[in-house]
Amino acid sequence: MSNQLLAEFKSYVKNKKVAVLGAGISNRPLIRWLYPLTEEIHVFDRLTEEDDVLRKTINDFAAEGLELNWSLGPAYLDTLIDFDLIFRTPFIRPDIPQLVAERARGARVTSEMELFLQLCPAPVTAVTGSDGKTTTTTLISLMLRQAGHKVYIGGNIGTPLLDQIENIRSGDQVVVELSSFQLMDMEAKIHTAVVTNVAPNHLNYHLDYAEYCAAKKNIFRLQSESDILVLNAANAESSSWAGESKARVRFFNCDKSEAAHSWLDNKFIELKTCADDLEIALLARDEVLLPGRFNLDNIQAAVLATLDSAGFEDMQQVAKSFRGVQHRLEWIRRLDGADWYNSSIDTSPDRTLKTLEALREQGRDIVLIAGGKDKNSNYEKLGQAIVKSTSRIVFVGANAPLIEASILAAAGAEELAELEIRHCDSYGEAIASARELSVPGDAVVLSPAGTSFDHFRHFEERGNIFRQLVLAEKA
Repeated sequence: MSNQLLAEFKSYVKNKKVAVLGAGISNRPLIRWLYPLTEEIHVFDRLTEEDDVLRKTINDFAAEGLELNWSLGPAYLDTLIDFDLIFRTPFIRPDIPQLVAERARGARVTSEMELFLQLCPAPVTAVTGSDGKTTTTTLISLMLRQAGHKVYIGGNIGTPLLDQIENIRSGDQVVVELSSFQLMDMEAKIHTAVVTNVAPNHLNYHLDYAEYCAAKKNIFRLQSESDILVLNAANAESSSWAGESKARVRFFNCDKSEAAHSWLDNKFIELKTCADDLEIALLARDEVLLPGRFNLDNIQAAVLATLDSAGFEDMQQVAKSFRGVQHRLEWIRRLDGADWYNSSIDTSPDRTLKTLEALREQGRDIVLIAGGKDKNSNYEKLGQAIVKSTSRIVFVGANAPLIEASILAAAGAEELAELEIRHCDSYGEAIASARELSVPGDAVVLSPAGTSFDHFRHFEERGNIFRQLVLAEKA
């Protein structure tokens, strides 16, 4: 069936006029994969050839012999007219006027990830949520590999998959991370869907929180009774979606359910299966290397997602040995007796709140480096959490005034007197300030509470630069 679907697509796309919106990481392999299948590919990008990365991309394609048409610069979408098939990059909303007009003309608008999921012959486990997506996606893939499966992992985690579609077999396992940007107009059937949690996020992209939630729900909209949906019972928003799903729902952070479920007690991650009504203490909490309660949630989600395809020993082995993903409370080094952490993935107040909570659970005194581009976020709870966590804050980023205002609003007179807040213009200056403020035993953490787009291309670049600068500091 899968080979037939792929063959049908290849037959369909031949001689079609194809547009690819965006020449970024996910669309470059897409362009290379499409090129032998159709005679005309037009690439659109808001950047110009003055951008070093885009110029290199154009030169690389030319060196490979790919004859592509390019529309670049601020008015790049003005020539998006009369195309048969359009691939949008996730950061372009599907309802912009140019795409609406093309759909009205009969164009098919899709994305690299949507087409992959529609053609994929293997069962797919997809993970979305406001926090914990990448860690949960990685844990699931590792548990499946530990169980002996051939696993393909990709999506929002940074790896496109469509160009590997010919290699994937029905007996393989595919694990993808999906953002609300990717899910917004996605139509694809997911065998096992995981929603880690949902809280207001990306409100600079989505019209409102309702639209953000509606996008997330697309991960399970086409599921049937034979599919699985994993939800967080402790998250009021996403747990309420169980009534909208046709799939078999499994809850984590839930100690009572007719379906398979998991929960935490004082010492263990507890699991109860459905088929054999087995209840086991799967893993001692202190055996988990990852800090933070939220990572115990990620492990629970991964366990319930792999319950039918991995053994308990496989799950235990991974959970006990997994040391985390880069940019997520990533330990960098010990400097002057203080431990330095990179949590550049913290692009929202809620993420920073969880990072502070994880460090407090370890009994750490904290020096916080924060600041990034605002996403129309509410910082009230973050300000309260910062006041509880530390009096030493170093700001570097566009939303610093918003975070600082939330701190000042939350602090009492005594706390205000103890606050030491510094504003910096660069990461080098911020690291020097944080080092001056730190004492042995502290945790110095980069947790921006905003996106990287005020100074960087993405959070990975921000985190990599921070790590390099910290490692370059002389002891």
